[in-house]
Amino acid sequence: MTSLVAFTVVVALVGLERLAELVVSKRNAAWSLARGGVESGQGHYPFMVVLHSGFLVAMLLEAWVRRPDVAPALAWSMLALVVGSQALRWWCITTLGPRWNTRVIIVPGLAPVASGPYRLLPHPNYVAVVVEGVALPLVHGAWITALAFTVLDAALLTVRIRVENQALATLPGARVHA
Repeated sequence: MTSLVAFTVVVALVGLERLAELVVSKRNAAWSLARGGVESGQGHYPFMVVLHSGFLVAMLLEAWVRRPDVAPALAWSMLALVVGSQALRWWCITTLGPRWNTRVIIVPGLAPVASGPYRLLPHPNYVAVVVEGVALPLVHGAWITALAFTVLDAALLTVRIRVENQALATLPGARVHA
């Protein structure tokens, strides 16, 4: 199997992982809403969906069109970071349990989660997003996608984290970070 085909398989697997996230997210959003959850930040959500979907497509297009030569050390080290970012993402998802979803939905009266990776960082899932945004395209030298996604995602995360912090500040015992 060529490295380009292998890269395509890796990106497809990440795409399948995203679909699994969406299934979990939909179930968890229903759980939160059934308990009086309040959604914030709906305005940026469509941009997030387009950006993250386009990310997967863009890196494949770049890799297949440019066909860069990739040093094995770069490919393997970036793949290790991708695997690590997936592990962190799922640690976040399992730590938040039914409260995790891809939207910003806060259930009034529930204290913020302060265990798992949340005892170390205020927004650990976004660490996973940032690392993956750089590392996944670089598995096959798609540096243009890595750069463009990183810049666009930085703008999105600025909005997203502000929205999350404002929503979390409404909860009892909130220790919100700027």
